[in-house]
Amino acid sequence: MAGAKRAFAFFLAAAVVFFIFNVAAGFFGQLLAPAGLSGLAARGAVAIVLALIFTGNIALLRLLPFWPQVIIVWLELLLLFLAFFASFNLSYTFILTRIGFLITQGAFTTVYISLAAIVLASIIALVGALARLSNNGFAYAIAGFYISFFRGTPLLLQVYLIYLGLPQLGFIVDAVPSGIAALSLCYGAYMAEIFRAGIQAIPSGQVEAGTALGLKRGLIMRKIILPQAIKIIIPPTGNQFIAMLKDSSLVSVMGVWELMFLARTQGRAEFKNLEMLITAALIYWILSAVFEIIQARIEHHYRKGDRR
Repeated sequence: MAGAKRAFAFFLAAAVVFFIFNVAAGFFGQLLAPAGLSGLAARGAVAIVLALIFTGNIALLRLLPFWPQVIIVWLELLLLFLAFFASFNLSYTFILTRIGFLITQGAFTTVYISLAAIVLASIIALVGALARLSNNGFAYAIAGFYISFFRGTPLLLQVYLIYLGLPQLGFIVDAVPSGIAALSLCYGAYMAEIFRAGIQAIPSGQVEAGTALGLKRGLIMRKIILPQAIKIIIPPTGNQFIAMLKDSSLVSVMGVWELMFLARTQGRAEFKNLEMLITAALIYWILSAVFEIIQARIEHHYRKGDRR
C-alpha cells in the first residue's frame, strides 16, 4: 500500500511538472496529443500520458539489477536526445559532408592545444604549490599573487590580455601559443591548489622519517611525498583537463581553427548553424567520454597498491 501511494504521488508530481513546462507544445505534443483536443485539454492529456510512461518506466526498472538499469536509462536518454535533435529538421547530408573536416582539423587542434596546455599547467601548478608551501616569503608572495589573479579573472579576458597585450610590450605571439599560454596559466592557478592540497594530505611523519634517514628535503619530496600525493592529485587534475578541453573553445576568438571556430564558420557559410553546433557538441561529448575512460584507467593504475 505504501509503495502504491508513493508511486501515485510520484505520478502526480510528474504530471504537474510536465503540465507546467507545457511539453505538449513540442515534439511530445505532436506525438502524444489525442486527436480533437487542443489548448489546456491537450496540454493536460499529454502531461498525464507522459507521467504514466515515466512512472511505469521507473517501476519496471526497479525490478532489474543495477547495471541493466544503468544501460537502459542511458539508452532511453540517448533516444530522447535523438528525438530532440530530430525535431529541428536538421540537414544530415550537410552534417555528413562537414563532420570529417570538423574531426580531422577542429577536434585535432582542440586536443592538441588541450594536451600541450595541461602539461604546462601541471608544471606551473607543481612550482606554484611548492612555492605556496615554502618558507620563502618572496616565492610565497609571487605564487599567491599569480594564483589570486588568474583565479579571479575570466579566462576570456586572459586570452585577450596575452594575445593583444603582449604585442604592446614588443612580444609578438601567434594565436595558438597565446591560447596554450592562457589555458596553462589559468588552469595552472587552479591546479596549484590541487597539488598543494595533495601534498599536504600526506602525513608529516613521512617527512620526519625521511629526515631521520638523512635524506635531503628535495629527495624526500621526489621519492616519498609526490609518489603518494599523485593518487590524490590525479582525479581532480583529470577533471580540470576535461574542463580545459571545453574551455579551449575560447581560443576561437583569436581565429584558431579549433572545433568551435570551425563549427561556427562552417555553419554560418550556408546558414546551417544548428547542424554544426549540435555536431560540435557531440564531438566534445565523445572526446570527454574518451578522456574520462583514460582518467579512470590512470586512477586504477595508481591505486593498485591500495588493494594489496
